[in-house]
Amino acid sequence: MMPSEGKASQGVVAQSVYAEEGRGIGEAALRGALRDCLADIRGGLQKVLLLVPDYTRLHSGAGQIANILYRLLADTCRVDILPALGTHAPMTRDECGAMYGDIPLDRFLVHNWRTDVVSIGRVPAAFVHEVSEGVLDEAIDVEVNRRLYDGYDLILSIGQVIPHEVVGMANHTKNIFVGCGGSAMINASHILGAFYGMERIMGRDHSPVRKVFDYAAEHFLRDLPIAYVLTVTTAPAGEIRMHGLFIGRGRGCFERAVALAQRKNLMFVDHPLQKAVVYLNEREFKSTWLGNKAIYRTRMALADGGELIVLAPGVETFGEDAENDRLIRKYGYCGRENIIRLCKTQADLRANLSAAAHLIHGSADGRFQVTYCTRRLTREQVEGVRFGYMPYGEAAARYDPERLQSGMNTLADGEAVFFIPNPALGLWADKGNDRGEAWF
Repeated sequence: MMPSEGKASQGVVAQSVYAEEGRGIGEAALRGALRDCLADIRGGLQKVLLLVPDYTRLHSGAGQIANILYRLLADTCRVDILPALGTHAPMTRDECGAMYGDIPLDRFLVHNWRTDVVSIGRVPAAFVHEVSEGVLDEAIDVEVNRRLYDGYDLILSIGQVIPHEVVGMANHTKNIFVGCGGSAMINASHILGAFYGMERIMGRDHSPVRKVFDYAAEHFLRDLPIAYVLTVTTAPAGEIRMHGLFIGRGRGCFERAVALAQRKNLMFVDHPLQKAVVYLNEREFKSTWLGNKAIYRTRMALADGGELIVLAPGVETFGEDAENDRLIRKYGYCGRENIIRLCKTQADLRANLSAAAHLIHGSADGRFQVTYCTRRLTREQVEGVRFGYMPYGEAAARYDPERLQSGMNTLADGEAVFFIPNPALGLWADKGNDRGEAWF
């Protein structure tokens, strides 16, 4: 274990705590680090906001962190919890309890990305053009949840740094500008990343989208008392192991988390995979909007002409809200080039660019086949969005997620399949082809 760095401005201790081996950072060390980061300011706090991930980041360690922080602060100040939902559906009562323990439900707020935001500035078109290499040349309005300006003494943004299809590595200011952001930034950032190319972004720090977030943070967040609590985790056999905890106000804590996440959450295969099977836990994945992590987190490992089997027992819809669901059903996962063309001619897609980006993220672009195996969506519905279909029971009988081991498996009839029990926990790539450029 290694703490470092001394004190940052405004009283929050900047720390890096990490555990290279073993079972990760234990609760006592975690509690001590969180207590230390508040040591100089805890007595003067009256109102604190915790920005936390939703249930789709169940394995982030954020639930334990938020609960500890709540218990450290609740006796002396008001603590509110704002899940950084982005475009996701609000957390249910059961999800709040399962992830955040005994924090009272009346402390949870709900973010609506379409209605709950205020504009705080604009990223200039010239800057966007420069960092995107001409892919996008429009100014981007910066919107955040209005509650960030409700007079909080401290805003702690908590979350996991892990490879991400839109920004490269999730969290830090993404938690603010997307998780707690509005439609303008969400649409622009998602389409920028999709047009620029996922395979040029995922697993990397300095993407065009991250540079837009950095610009917005430098110019428009200076007056807010925001600090970041970032984790790097894995979850072998479903058990969360926190390998790193990084606390601070600036970009340094994020950069250290990125370096560790690149070691822990990037998985390389020696040869392109002819067949991969990905399991989506039915408690976490109820839409293809979320479940398509199975596609974009594995696309750099799959062989041309290969097949991806997605075991999706809980998936019952496509979008996380009615409009996005309608657009997915209307256009389907028809490929990057088709979506780019459609964005030029179809007003409804142009007005919902995050949905357009999602359709790109979930498309195999003809390189490999995607077969969704569902209980609650019909063959007609699944094939209607341009995926292959197999009934879940039939698929699970052959590719039993209870019996398959993470990694390569050989079935009784000799078929070789690569099994991933949770695509949210990493990024898989073939280290030998041109899609797997050097990350380091």
